[in-house]
Amino acid sequence: MKYYFLLFILFANCFFGLSQEKEKDTITYLNEVIIYNPIRANKTLGITQSTIIRENAFQNHSPIDLASSINQISGVYLLSGALNTNRITIRGVGARTPFGTDKLRLYFMDIPVTNGSGFSTIEAFDLENLNSMEVIKGPKGTAYGTNLGGAILLKPKEQYAKGTFFTNNFTVGSYGLIKDNLSIAHNTDSLEFNLSYNHLNTDGYRENNNFNRNGILLTTAIKLSSRNSIGILANYIDYTAQIPSSLGITAFTENPRQAAFTWKQAKGFESNKYTLLGLSYSYKISSRLENTTSLFYSYLDHYEPRPFNILDEFTNSYGFRSLFKGNFRFEDREASYLFGGELYKDEYNWRTFENLYEENNGNGSLQGNELSRNKEYRRQFNAFASLTLPLSNKFNMQLGVNVNKTHYDYRDLFNSGEDNKSAKRSFDPIVMPSLDLIYSISPGRQLYANISRGFSNPGLEETLTPEGVINPEITQEKGMNYELGTKMYLAKNKLWLNLAVFRMNINDLLVSQRIGEDQFVGKNAGSTKHQGIELDMNYTFDLSPKLQIIPFASYTLSDHIFVDFVDGDNDYSGNPLTGVPRNRINLGLRLNHSKNFYWNTTYQYVDGIPLTDANSLYSEPYNLLNTRLGYNKEISENLYISSDFGINNIFDVNYAQSVLINAVGFGGAEPRYYYPGNDRNFYISLGLKYHL
Repeated sequence: MKYYFLLFILFANCFFGLSQEKEKDTITYLNEVIIYNPIRANKTLGITQSTIIRENAFQNHSPIDLASSINQISGVYLLSGALNTNRITIRGVGARTPFGTDKLRLYFMDIPVTNGSGFSTIEAFDLENLNSMEVIKGPKGTAYGTNLGGAILLKPKEQYAKGTFFTNNFTVGSYGLIKDNLSIAHNTDSLEFNLSYNHLNTDGYRENNNFNRNGILLTTAIKLSSRNSIGILANYIDYTAQIPSSLGITAFTENPRQAAFTWKQAKGFESNKYTLLGLSYSYKISSRLENTTSLFYSYLDHYEPRPFNILDEFTNSYGFRSLFKGNFRFEDREASYLFGGELYKDEYNWRTFENLYEENNGNGSLQGNELSRNKEYRRQFNAFASLTLPLSNKFNMQLGVNVNKTHYDYRDLFNSGEDNKSAKRSFDPIVMPSLDLIYSISPGRQLYANISRGFSNPGLEETLTPEGVINPEITQEKGMNYELGTKMYLAKNKLWLNLAVFRMNINDLLVSQRIGEDQFVGKNAGSTKHQGIELDMNYTFDLSPKLQIIPFASYTLSDHIFVDFVDGDNDYSGNPLTGVPRNRINLGLRLNHSKNFYWNTTYQYVDGIPLTDANSLYSEPYNLLNTRLGYNKEISENLYISSDFGINNIFDVNYAQSVLINAVGFGGAEPRYYYPGNDRNFYISLGLKYHL
């Protein structure tokens, strides 16, 4: 770890030298290219080191390319097997999860949308409906669950200008891509109304890879008076996605477009209907204290025929979140605080059935006899508070704490008598403190240090023994995060730089072991050390009053290892953590001409990923180059048009956009480690905006 701190000191010295330049008293923040990190942002929410990417940063990539948009951020890596198969890891946390995203909290408009077992489905939200995505790396955000991976906060688009606006963006592209996003926005002094409809259909790059989604999003804010307002949220998504699944090395090399044999034979797919409803009330109690309380409900209906069985499930979720924010005078300076609580409850029902696809004359999946029927009640409660004290004009201290209580109640509705496996598991309350120290060198330049504690709950499969009974020995992962960083504007505010070095020690590591084609169990198997360097930066060159060039870059060094990990007769202690590339680089160049034309070109390098705990197999490193051009034009006082054209994977690289670690081959088949990424592909968009 010594060389990380030496590097940090070296950079800090450089910044101190540069900070001697004469500056204005105020700062003009740069346009957001990749990230936007205003120094004073989000202090009232207890976050001092978050990363925000905004709407125009999403324009670097295709409107369906969620992975590339997120992977612009250092320390954050989204592995995408398909549009409906995504796994987000933050600083290596969650990399060992076989499928999906866990060990972080996902919020939409400050409403938790991570389910009761800790899984998040970011693909349920349309990228074109988002105004920004804020990422909290590690357990620093005491108001957002303090999970070891951190939290992701999604904010929908808002219409700031007064009036009524109709907007439509239509996209076509390779693999039969058709996407349309239609929205209506109305904004007055007392009402903000946003309604959007989105449709997406694509055949996909691979066999058995069609994706069809329709969605409606409604957000409304009603100002009742100068002191109180009401917000309404309704989000509905209906999508069906075929599943080509992963490939072995032979199939991946010879024909990456093919689907896994059994998934193709079964015509495997998943169908989801997801509804999210929210109602929030904000009240300004006094000039120094306000409260926002939200009630929410969600429903997910999921049906998924797989070669080994058919899964039929539905989940009802509900809860509330209440947040008090205030400020007070502290030694002639302004101090702030917050406190609140969040209750999330869900009822998860699932059944499995035989899949008789082999007896269905080549017509795909056919539901047979019931194999299991289960229900689980899950409950999480988070209480949180933070206090920000200005100890001097340049030095702030922030203290935070989160307390979590988790309970699982598992019901076996299929078996009776001695074969019944119903059981309950209630985890002890866990306290997660956080300390931030922030020093402002000068306006727009700060150094910070953070020490925080976090945790991760075991998922559903991880709580069960191989016999399907709740394991009373399984416990939560717990870890301590240590971080130093700097956020600075330099060179007359043209250069934005964000540098962090960190180390996180995680104990009681949760390890999922595959014991069957569709059966995983978990155990606490040791400890890991996550450490690394994260760098994000961009620079603005004003070549003329109308021409601007902005190079941007991010770099991630992930030096994550197993400290103590013994699995049976195998000792993996000292090995690099499975599922995480050591080096990742994202580079880009954006050219803006006036307000009408832009051209983005982005480059991504991903290092080889260890695919087995023994580190006996790595994925191949890869390089990707994408480009996108856009043009905007005001046709009349009220009508605007825009067009975009993009090319992904310009050099037609065969690469794995996602991997499955510790894959096991069944029946003598090759282990299937690889999810192929798309080959060279194109898209073109046409947008219209009309202002009444």
